[in-house]
Amino acid sequence: MEKKTVDALAVSGKKVLVRVDFNVPLDEYLAITDDRRIIAALPTIRSIISRGGIAILMSHLGRPKGGPEARYSLKPAAEHLAKLLGQPVRLAPDCVGEQVRHMVSALKPGDVLVLENTRFHKGEEKNDPQLADELAALGDLYVNDAFGTAHRKHASTYGVPEKLGAGRRAIGLLIQKELQFLGQSLEHPQHPFIAILGGAKVSDKIAVIENLLTKADHVLIGGAMAYTFFMAQGKKVGNSLCEKDKVPLAKSLLEKAGGKLVLPTDTVVATEMTDQAKTSVVSGDIPDGMEGFDIGPATAKHYAALISTARTVVWNGPMGVFEKKPFQNGTRVVAESMAGVTAHGATTIIGGGDSAAAIEEFGLADKVSHVSTGGGASLEFLEGKGFPCLDLLDNA
Repeated sequence: MEKKTVDALAVSGKKVLVRVDFNVPLDEYLAITDDRRIIAALPTIRSIISRGGIAILMSHLGRPKGGPEARYSLKPAAEHLAKLLGQPVRLAPDCVGEQVRHMVSALKPGDVLVLENTRFHKGEEKNDPQLADELAALGDLYVNDAFGTAHRKHASTYGVPEKLGAGRRAIGLLIQKELQFLGQSLEHPQHPFIAILGGAKVSDKIAVIENLLTKADHVLIGGAMAYTFFMAQGKKVGNSLCEKDKVPLAKSLLEKAGGKLVLPTDTVVATEMTDQAKTSVVSGDIPDGMEGFDIGPATAKHYAALISTARTVVWNGPMGVFEKKPFQNGTRVVAESMAGVTAHGATTIIGGGDSAAAIEEFGLADKVSHVSTGGGASLEFLEGKGFPCLDLLDNA
């Protein structure tokens, strides 16, 4: 997918509408607890303002119920962006309306304005033509740098670039990087290619597993989704989280995969999911009254050995409940193994979501090739789906 990038746009003196992803986590005091998405947008913003352009940033935050809610304001994001850029960043009271138009008309080259949460309008998620018209009227050019929402046809991601038309639309530098890693590495991976999938539900990853089985040499399974596969093999899973209605599907995936689908051979079990839980390791059946919360040490060692042979590794979903200390080992071993193989020249990609949170927690985010900023978007990419919001933008 060769797309025109922001660097190829003539931005001097132009108002550039930039769809960023400032959907950052906030604590109870509305302080940002993880600013990676704001940091990831800096290269695109700097590309615009350093060349005399005006950056008008659009984003959503959280899930407001169709109207303004103070806890979902982009005020903390705008204030943090100002510190990162080292210059004033204004926050508009809305994303459209007369007051916003007045603020936009007063902007000068090099200025940055953050529009208030686009999801304060019900029309955003419905790709409402009127909202798209009003947003599009604020700018001369459009840049999409919000990979986390690039799979959703919303007013700010699809309607606006559609209104502005060809010759005025590009991708940002973050999306360029996402496409480079998730796109090129998946389409033309160096082998051996190892995919690692975790998380709670097989049903969330069916299409991903089916797509990756056609490309990867091995697909390693962890997390609670493993227990549905266990049940498909006729094993007992105790009280473990399991999708009983997906057992026939898991059985068919195992048959289709041959030896490519690799399941845990041992499991860390406990009666409770707490930091004080007393754990034991079982091979095969999980006893009644016990619940699986992580892959076992033998499985972790086996997975590490497979990863060590890889030239390409893609990981989406933790191996266990890594947020609790007794169940961290499997996820930590995978993270450390990926860092190790990266140092020897392999391409290693973390597919957003909980995997990104885990590798950040273990202090290894800068030891892998790429950490995706999109959870759901990364999954859809791994499924092999198209992205209409990116297809719409100008080709290089």
